Amino acid sequence: MSYTAISSEIIFRLKEIVGDRFVLLDNESLERCSHDETEDLNFFPEVVIKPRLPVEISEILKICNEHKIAITPRGAGTGLSGAALPVCKGIILSMERFNSIIEIDERNLQATVEPGVINEFFQEAVKEKGLFYPPDPASKGSCFLGGNLAMSSGGPKAVKYGVTKEYVLNLEVVLPTGEIIWTGANVLKNSTGYNLTQLMVGSEGTLGVITKIVFKLIPYPKFNLLMLVPFKSYESACESVSAVFRQGIIPSAMEFMERDAIDWSLKFNEGINILVAADIQAHLLVEVDGNDLDALFKDCEKISEVMQVFDCDEILFAETTEQKENLWKLRRKVAEAVRANSVYKEEDTVVPRAELPKLIVGVKQIGEKYGFKSVCYGHAGDGNLHINIIKGELSQYFWENEIQKGIREIFQLCKKLGGTISGEHGIGWVQKEYVDIVFSKKTIELQKGIKKVFDPNNILNPNKIFPS
Repeated sequence: MSYTAISSEIIFRLKEIVGDRFVLLDNESLERCSHDETEDLNFFPEVVIKPRLPVEISEILKICNEHKIAITPRGAGTGLSGAALPVCKGIILSMERFNSIIEIDERNLQATVEPGVINEFFQEAVKEKGLFYPPDPASKGSCFLGGNLAMSSGGPKAVKYGVTKEYVLNLEVVLPTGEIIWTGANVLKNSTGYNLTQLMVGSEGTLGVITKIVFKLIPYPKFNLLMLVPFKSYESACESVSAVFRQGIIPSAMEFMERDAIDWSLKFNEGINILVAADIQAHLLVEVDGNDLDALFKDCEKISEVMQVFDCDEILFAETTEQKENLWKLRRKVAEAVRANSVYKEEDTVVPRAELPKLIVGVKQIGEKYGFKSVCYGHAGDGNLHINIIKGELSQYFWENEIQKGIREIFQLCKKLGGTISGEHGIGWVQKEYVDIVFSKKTIELQKGIKKVFDPNNILNPNKIFPS
């Protein structure tokens, strides 16, 4: 589909809506919005616009719908699937000015916020009131809540507390045709019509622009304990994961890092000193939390007993807040450490947790077949493995034309093991050609039909999710 180029007349109308200073045409602004954290991709928009009110977004979308101008919503630009890239040029709709926490309702354990609020800022704000918003992506210090909703992001705490979608009660949304709607109600139970709230969550900015979010909150747990468990093989580390759950223990986090992941992160994070023995090939970072400290120590004892069955080495218990922060910093900075070492492609695979050993063994075998190195880490408790395929010395031709065959085999393995091709990063631009692995033609047709109902002229974040 072809889209209309943005004329000087359209620029004038956009400036009338939001003001001259919030319609940006300079090269620096266009370049900043041409990429996110996905590989080394760049797609330049024609203009960046920064609205502040839902009614302004409504007027902007009406113009785009009338003139068939592509428009791409953008949060903080921390995405890993290219979902916020303006692949059809047009307008970048930056949500950075929608950055207010409107209300924290302590009586009902709810909060109403705008989508440009940073995840960690929101977490800290509710924590001050003894409340907890658990979804905590690795980029929580910079990512926006609206982007988290677009992908239904998870993070380490998802293993116990669930992902973003579990905490969304209601949304204010501007539709591609300009109407402003609320999708649900501020209640914990809702059996009233189709669930438009959950349809919006995970829709990657293709169905509407979220302008307000009503979140459910829970009480903040008083205590947490953290341990780093080394293993002599990545397979045994993965095998131990489901064994812990079979003992009736649900950790608040259970993170996997293979040897290269922790080595690269240690080099990247100066000042953190952890000795990793030569024969150690993987680590699990395991956290438990709750309000009964004695019960948490007992859980750690049980977890340690399970780990010993799988030939773990000496377990490191974090005894101070600083040690806990350093261990979490190691895990959360792995992606940045990988990025500092090489161009890479990150695949966000997920399988039932008991199938994780077969997944990682299969990934390594596929890497040997195609001649690429992978660095794996992720949310082991969810079966969500992030596979970083390293460019290293691979030729540019192979990187651009052959590596896709290996990626397709990895995704086919996920499907065979009962999993799918994305757990929390979304499909966006880079994974859309693999959707046929997990969805039938009819399923894709139904999803395209939903898109058509909401966005009849296909102006909102076009050319994402579905195969070309």
